[in-house]
Amino acid sequence: MIPTVDETHDPALRSWVRSANDGRTDFPIQNLPFGVFRHEGSGERARVGIAIGAMILDVSTAMKAGYFTGDAAAGARACAAQCLNDLMELGRPAWRALRAAASALLRDGSSAERDAERILVPMADADLLLPARVGDYTDFYASIHHATNVGSMFRPDNPLLPNYKWVPIGYHGRSSSLVPSGSEVRRPLGQRKAPDAPTPVYGPSRSLDYECEVGAFVGTGSSLGEPLGMSAAAEQLFGLCLVNDWSARDIQSWEYQPLGPFLAKNFATTVSPWVVTMEALAPFRIPAAPRAAGDPAPLPHLTDDDDARRGGVDLALEVWLRTRGMRERGEGPVRLSRARFSDMYWTLAQMVAHHASNGCNLRAGDLIASGTVSGPERDARGCMLELTWRGTEPVRLPDGETRSFLEDGDELILRGECARDGAARIGFGECRGRILPAPAN
Repeated sequence: MIPTVDETHDPALRSWVRSANDGRTDFPIQNLPFGVFRHEGSGERARVGIAIGAMILDVSTAMKAGYFTGDAAAGARACAAQCLNDLMELGRPAWRALRAAASALLRDGSSAERDAERILVPMADADLLLPARVGDYTDFYASIHHATNVGSMFRPDNPLLPNYKWVPIGYHGRSSSLVPSGSEVRRPLGQRKAPDAPTPVYGPSRSLDYECEVGAFVGTGSSLGEPLGMSAAAEQLFGLCLVNDWSARDIQSWEYQPLGPFLAKNFATTVSPWVVTMEALAPFRIPAAPRAAGDPAPLPHLTDDDDARRGGVDLALEVWLRTRGMRERGEGPVRLSRARFSDMYWTLAQMVAHHASNGCNLRAGDLIASGTVSGPERDARGCMLELTWRGTEPVRLPDGETRSFLEDGDELILRGECARDGAARIGFGECRGRILPAPAN
């Protein structure tokens, strides 16, 4: 079941946390995403918090102060854990009840304002950690625009393979190398082979790339041997985040045949700290992207009327680059691209349903990534491979520098927002990472 709009989405709502009302924050009272934090540099036990403006609601402390009771109590107790998994396992009724109670607690007129110093932590004074303990990470390839562009570079006469419009394509990633936003990412070493070279060489990647993606966290999970229908798959979705699937394109082009990505992608994947719940996204659910005339209809196990009507998410994504030179000169980042998640060929529920269609069991905290989000326009391409057309059309930056692929010292920032008339704008915060030189080999 896809969550629907309720009184927590009322655009007229205001919070006693003043920074939540400025019209610029990603985290107004209509959002209330979950994350995991601790006081900066403290080494204290991490716990679950809720973002509100420039502050974090410490759920456990608010629980001890008596602000979460009744249906919200179980969810609040789960927020004492060092990750979101305990809360995820409780299911949608508990998620909804906790979010509703947090909305009431943080609204203008709430008695909780008197305890502001006790239950709020400034976001600037917190370390934001990975939001969940991710047992498994699966990356899909759900943008037909990305798949067509990449296919055109390698197979100009046949960009899309025959299965693409029938089955959501994905691969199993590496959960051990998921890192939180703000982590530095070391340029990987690996085998690469130039087309005219007789043998491969081992060394630092020369074609390091980013991929702008959306991540979805699995909620309660499913049983081994039991496929999920589309409605049940939608019910599994706890919330969304931003994902940067760093990719070494020269390593990838040499290793990917016949089994697909391996060392080119498993060295690091950056995940944003705040998980925007599916409840918060209810005002921004839209129809699944229409299929072109002549495209096959999804098979029955990937077909659902509600998903067709509301399976899409109207989410705008931006990629920003800040080079070492920009930082040294005190300059801000430059935008590379802007794409829309609504252009994806496959919906999130279809990805989850397909993942479990053979009886594969999903677990609370599993991360499902969408694959690169690209649109039909040139400035909507979600990675350097596409933006520079495999390095042949370098991007020119305002200071005269160019980029075919990423260089050491470059910092990538992904941002996402949902906005429409009649609803409060909500955002995802940032997914940020800076590239360090490769280790000596």
